[in-house]
Parts: sequence; structure tokens; C-alpha cells
Amino acid sequence: MKDVYPRRKLSKTGTLFYLLRGSGGVFAASILASAIVTVFSLLVPEIINLTVDSVLGSEPVSDSYQGIVSSLGGVEYLKNNLWIIALALLACALLTALFTYCRAFLNTYANQIFMRRTRDRLFSHLQRLPLSWHIRHRTGDIIQRCTSDADTISNFVSGQLLSLFRILLLMIFSLVFMFMKNVKLAAIASAFIPLILGYSFFFHSRARKRFKKCDEEEGVLSTIAQENFTGVRVVRAFGRERYERDRFEKQNVYYTGLWTKTLRFLATFWSTSDCLASVQGLCIVVAGTVFCVNGSLTTGALIAFIFYNTMLSWPVRQLGRIISNMSKAGVSLGRIAEILNGEEEVYGEKLPLSGDVEFKDVSFEYEEGKPVLKDISFRIPEGSVVGILGGTGSGKSTLTYLLDGLYAPTKGEIYVGGKPISEISPATLRSNIGLMLQEGYVYSGTVGENIALAVDNATEEEIKNSAKMACVDGNIEGFANGYETVVGERGVTLSGGQKQRVCIARTLLRNTPYLIFDDSLSAVDSDTDAAIRKNLNEKFKGATVIIISHRINTVMHADNILVLDGGKIAESGTHAQLLEKGGIYRRIYDMQFELPEELKEAKL
Repeated sequence: MKDVYPRRKLSKTGTLFYLLRGSGGVFAASILASAIVTVFSLLVPEIINLTVDSVLGSEPVSDSYQGIVSSLGGVEYLKNNLWIIALALLACALLTALFTYCRAFLNTYANQIFMRRTRDRLFSHLQRLPLSWHIRHRTGDIIQRCTSDADTISNFVSGQLLSLFRILLLMIFSLVFMFMKNVKLAAIASAFIPLILGYSFFFHSRARKRFKKCDEEEGVLSTIAQENFTGVRVVRAFGRERYERDRFEKQNVYYTGLWTKTLRFLATFWSTSDCLASVQGLCIVVAGTVFCVNGSLTTGALIAFIFYNTMLSWPVRQLGRIISNMSKAGVSLGRIAEILNGEEEVYGEKLPLSGDVEFKDVSFEYEEGKPVLKDISFRIPEGSVVGILGGTGSGKSTLTYLLDGLYAPTKGEIYVGGKPISEISPATLRSNIGLMLQEGYVYSGTVGENIALAVDNATEEEIKNSAKMACVDGNIEGFANGYETVVGERGVTLSGGQKQRVCIARTLLRNTPYLIFDDSLSAVDSDTDAAIRKNLNEKFKGATVIIISHRINTVMHADNILVLDGGKIAESGTHAQLLEKGGIYRRIYDMQFELPEELKEAKL
């Protein structure tokens, strides 16, 4: 869907109008149909008033209805043909039913458009948000905002907001007709409206925080469930089923308790507002009866007045409930606005990219005051192979994230082909860099679909060639259905090494000039590791390759090797040069290649 995404910060109201684009016209038509229903509903009490007072009674016809009565044959004719009045009431009922249907259909249709576009906009916007934004927000909370919060807004727009317009029309016209009937009685009815509305506003201010807290805790509950389901193998392996169940149950009990307290609060509001409405109705009946006895109000007018008051009292009570639901919708709009206000990456065009890679005095920190990389400087000539070695937390993976534009350096600059990557569009950068992570993600689907994911319209031959280069073709062909074998969610049916190689095949299919292996060979054996590197040398001879690993034998044949320690480059050089230096690289080499003394003695 082609859409223009907001560049300025959206308020809650701005978010609502932004999401209504494309469905506002249909909602307006639904509101118009609702207004017509209201008009016909208001005509019924007037017809009854006229019938009771002037047709069945002896009261003169008011000037406003004289023309209509004359066109129907006059009062005497109507007395002898009451079926005309019955037909008028039936016509009002049928027209009310027709426009009620139109209102319901248009409202439902508009709501579906609204929800479709809301989901599309949220998903598309989330796809364009930088990685740093996703790191700061929990997956379960994001899902909860895109589902539960979106549904809350949808229910408000299609239900409460439409009802709000109808209620306002009913209130305005009902009060007008009531004051026309009897000013004193209308004043009594009106006196209760500020009391009910004032109580509703008081409730609105008290309920907002309760609803926000409930939404936040629902996000926590969703996160626990999502993490548990995706990490089900770890739970099973460590026998933590009971622990995870108790953890979920504890949060669920807390979440349920919050809603129980909130619903008790709602019940108090609804019962007291209904009580106020009942007192108002009682006052109208008593006062109206008195006015009828003293002759200041006709019987037909009292019946019509009670009709109007009934029409008025229920909307006023509904208005209070709508106001209470506005707090829920306001919270949901605020939470969705936080997503839409996230600054998107400007992807730009996909253009060719070539040349050396250079880091100049690059520093980076995920949290302020805690540097991960410190003044890193090195150059990777085009077409060369560079190995990066270092302990856990030394900043190896962070280097690749910076090069791929997933994060921006805190200090310094990175160049590709002599051009700062800050001036290269993410689309160009990422379409030319093949990044293979240690924990590659395998989607639910077939093996072939997972490999073909990175390229549009990949042929079967291209998929198989990529699998061969990743040394996973033998495993795939050994499956019952070959490349059509369906893997479970997150590749649960594949081993760790198979998942890594499927992800490598996916990346190699793109045939990019820059390849980054971020410890993506850690789960394969040494022979397979060597075979994959041999295939890369043959098929991607001109590519610039960065290999990150904990194993010496994976990086030892690189043109240059960087050894990171504490976020700095401690050593650099070829395998032979680093061995001669006798530093960190040499110590790692000795640990990985030399047998312990006790094993040497046993071997002798």
C-alpha cells in the first residue's frame, strides 16, 4: 500500500484523524443515516401527540401541523380513518428500519476499511523503524498495541463515536421539542443532565490511569507468553514448565486483579448513573401529572414528553459510558501514537556499491557512558578477506551492525568506496551487504521458501546452487520432501548447524559484493566450515568478506586478522604475523590447537 507517513509528532487526536484517512467519508455517510433515523424517531411522539389531543380529543390542531392535517382531509376525516395515522406510524417505522440498516452496513464497512488500513500502516511503519527502536520495545508489547489497542480504537470509532453523534442529535432535538411542550417540565428534565455529565467527567479523569495500567500489564502478559512459546525447547530442556506456568499465572492473577478493580469501579459508575436517570424519570412523571391536572399540559403532550424524556435519558446515560470508554480509547491512541511517532529510516534507492571499507576513529555505545567500541580504525581492501577474532563482549558483532547501518557510530565515520555510509541510503547499503548472523531466523514454511526469501522470483536452480555453496544441499535432499519439507516455527525441526547453513544459503542467493559472517559458522563442524570457505573462494572470489569467529581455523586463512579486546583493536596482521607476536592471538591459538600435557602423556 502506497502511503505518506507522518513526519511530525502526532497527538492522540491527530493519530485518530490520521488513521481515519480513507474511511472518513463512509463513516460520514453512516452518521448521516443515523441522523435520518433520529429524525424519524422524533416524529413518532409528535404523531401520537397530535392523535391523542386533536384526533381522539378536542384540542385544536397547532399552526405548525395545520397544513399537514388539512392535506390529509382534516381532523374529522382522520377520526373516521385512523388507519391513515397507523400507516404514518408504520411508514416511520419502515423508514427507520431502512436507514438503521444503512447505518449499520456503512458503519461496519467503514470499520473494516479503517482496521485494514490501520494494520497496514502500523505494520509498514514498524518495518521502517530502526533496529534501536525495536531493541527498546518488547515484542509482546508491540503485538498488544497492534492488536488489542487497535481493536479498542476500532470499537470506539465504529461504536462509541457514532453513538456520540447520534446522542448529541437526540439530546438537541429532544430538548427543543420538550421546551416547546412545557418550559417548566423541560427545565426539570434538563436539571439532571449537568449532574449526570459532571459525574461522567469525574469518572473519566479517574478511569484513565486504571485503563492505561491494565493495557501495560496486558503487554507484559503477552510478552511472557510470546517468549515462552518461542523458547519452548529451552523450557522443555531444563524442565522449567512449572516455573514458567507459575510466572505466567502470577502475572495473569495480577492483571486479572487490576481489571476486577476497574470493573468494580465501572459497576459503581453505571449503577449510580442509572439511579440518577430513574430519579429524573420519576420526577418527570410526577410533575407532568400535576401539570395535566391543573390544565397547563395536555395528555397528548405529556405522553410525547415522556417519549422525549425516555429518548433523552438513555442517551445521557450512554454519553456517560461513552465518556468512560473514551479513556480506554485515549490510552490506546496514545500507545499507537508512540509507534507512529517513531522516526522511520529513509530507505532511498537501491544502487550499486563497490570499493574499500574503512573505519575511521569509530566509537559506539548502546548506553551512554558504557562504550562498546573505542576509536576503531582499519581498512578492508575491496575483494579481500578479513577475519575478526575476540572474546565475548569485545564488540565484534557491533562492528557488523554499524557497517550494515543498523546503528550509527557515536563518534567517527565508516566509509564504503570512499563515501561515508551516513550519505549512503539504507536500501543501497543493505542490498549490497549480505549479513549472516550467528542465530539466523528460519520462518515457518518450506526449506526452499526460506532460502528464496531474500530474492524475488528465485528459480529452483538458483536455490539449489545456493544450498550447495552453503553445504546444506545433502541434508535437504535427505529430507522426506526435499526442498518442500516444512520446518516448524523458527526452524524448530532443523538442527543448529542446518539452520545456520539454510540462512547462509539465503544470503548467498543475493550474490552481494560484501559478505559478513557474524559467527554464522559456529554450529558447523570444522570440515563443513572449511568446505563453505572453499566454495566462497571459488564462487565469490571478487567479494569483500568479513568473517567473525571464535575459532582460529575459521579466520586463519584471511588476508588480514583483527583481534578485538575490550572494544579496541589489540592486534592485527596475518596468521603468521600474529603467531610471531605472541600476544592474544597466540594464546587463543595455543588453547585451541595444543593438547593439554596430560593428554600428550596419555598419547605417548
